[in-house]
Amino acid sequence: MKTKRATAAIATAVALALGATACGGSDSDSKSKGGSSGSTDAALTSVVNKSDKKGGTLSLALSDEPDSLDPGNTYYGWVQNFARLYGRTLTSFKPAAGGAGLEVVPDLAESLGKPSADAKTWTYTLKKGLKYEDGSPITSKDIKYAIERSNFSPEALSNGPTYFKAHLIGGDKYKGPYKDKNPEGIASIETPDDTTIVFKLKDAFADFDYLATFSQTAPVPAAKDKGAEYVQHIVSSGPYKFASYEEGKSASLVRNENWDPKTDPIRPALPDKINIRFKVKQETVDNDLLADNLTVDAAGTGVAPATQPKVLTDQKLKKQTDNAYAGATSYIGLNVHVKPFDNIHCRKAVQWGIDKASVQAAQGGDPKGDVATTLLPPTVSGYSKFDLYETEGHKGDIEKAKAELKECGQPNGFETNISARSDRPAEMSMVTAVQASLKKIGVTANIKTFPGGKYFQNFAGNPSYVHEHKLGMIMTAWGADWPTGFGFLDQIINGSAIKPTGGNNVQELDDPAINKALNEAIANTDDAARAKAWGDIDKLVAENASAVPLVYRKNLLLRPVSATNVTVTQAYLGMYDYLLMGSSK
Repeated sequence: MKTKRATAAIATAVALALGATACGGSDSDSKSKGGSSGSTDAALTSVVNKSDKKGGTLSLALSDEPDSLDPGNTYYGWVQNFARLYGRTLTSFKPAAGGAGLEVVPDLAESLGKPSADAKTWTYTLKKGLKYEDGSPITSKDIKYAIERSNFSPEALSNGPTYFKAHLIGGDKYKGPYKDKNPEGIASIETPDDTTIVFKLKDAFADFDYLATFSQTAPVPAAKDKGAEYVQHIVSSGPYKFASYEEGKSASLVRNENWDPKTDPIRPALPDKINIRFKVKQETVDNDLLADNLTVDAAGTGVAPATQPKVLTDQKLKKQTDNAYAGATSYIGLNVHVKPFDNIHCRKAVQWGIDKASVQAAQGGDPKGDVATTLLPPTVSGYSKFDLYETEGHKGDIEKAKAELKECGQPNGFETNISARSDRPAEMSMVTAVQASLKKIGVTANIKTFPGGKYFQNFAGNPSYVHEHKLGMIMTAWGADWPTGFGFLDQIINGSAIKPTGGNNVQELDDPAINKALNEAIANTDDAARAKAWGDIDKLVAENASAVPLVYRKNLLLRPVSATNVTVTQAYLGMYDYLLMGSSK
């Protein structure tokens, strides 16, 4: 299938990128043997401390709280990774080291999707014997319902993506199961029997097997759904179920006795118990990792800038690090509906004015990422190298910035607000550097900080709030929903992705030419032509000047000695694969 060929191409690109990520000399012999003792960057291409031993407790901590642990109401990459422990999906990324981890494999489905000749109809057949935690059967109707609630009910579930809504026939008219009382639901998802689900699309969608990996296809029994409150009692379809959940504080998972490993060859389910704590100071998270009192930092973005020197200067600790490309880009969204950024020349002034080298240094230097000139990072299929705002040493160009200020009617500069997440030390360091470099061209950027857990739902991704509080500049970061140009770009630049809350198109960009190009490209079943289109679309966004790429992100991850079965997954933004991990404690 074309999906497999595309995956192979992506895997090759990632493998090349991974080979260039080392933050110090690594032990290639240890890598080739699986890295059982561990060495610098060993988990980039192998499974470190490999184990099939069951038992112990996997311990995670997070500096803030999740947007939601509900698989149908989340958009944070780490939750997508974590949710696979209790929510199975139609397809999944193969838990494996290196480029192999980008292969899409069946999960609830018996095989990958069967497309029609025009790729507008996709059919999946479920495996036999699938059960929820209470022993009741999982049916195709439960998957249909899960997609309906997550994509069509923004009044209750506002955090997830909108791919199904945008591409299903009638998706623009269906009001979701909470408002539309028709028990049949949306007509373009058919469930002719309990093991068959058929998707009818408006246009060809060549990446559909990737979309089927998303946590929104994790089944939800309609009788147990309570909208936004479902997160309090999530019904498990995976190897673990919730023993407790305290919003904003913690959760604990234990084994699901009705999970059948015979139907699930991709989940080793090593730990007996999984504990996660929220709102733990990042300094404490890092110190607990160093002391081996924690298995993993749930955020998956690596140690804080303040911890980094301690880790890299201690040879023992350095051998426990993995400097992985995250397949993500940190950037600033310039909201085109907040003055003066409704004027392209004001946007271009910021593009020329920012000293990206200082921003990269502020967030931790080379181990934390490379200066970015495009939205698409190099590890995503379709990346094209270009720089429309090229300056010497990426330090900005004050003269060109001031010329654009004159063009936009602000020759003396202007004042605006810039948002950032208060619980993310690297982002706070970056926004301070942005503020300082803009000051040099006469632009005063007042920093407004918000908690990460509700950043998009209540603030930066909420157009009403953004307009009312004049958030002209929004610090954000984005990684691919799946590692193709469409999986990266669609939800951050397509006008159809603008939502009343929880949106990620923070620029509120709704450019007809860009929207049309995206939809035409995803309908193209020619792999090479589709890949080229993503780079061309990225350039259109650069010409529009509504997004300022800052850093192609890398994660300086630390694996404690007690962590077992540790490998980096590029499918989930260069963090550790939580599906594989175990603990000797």
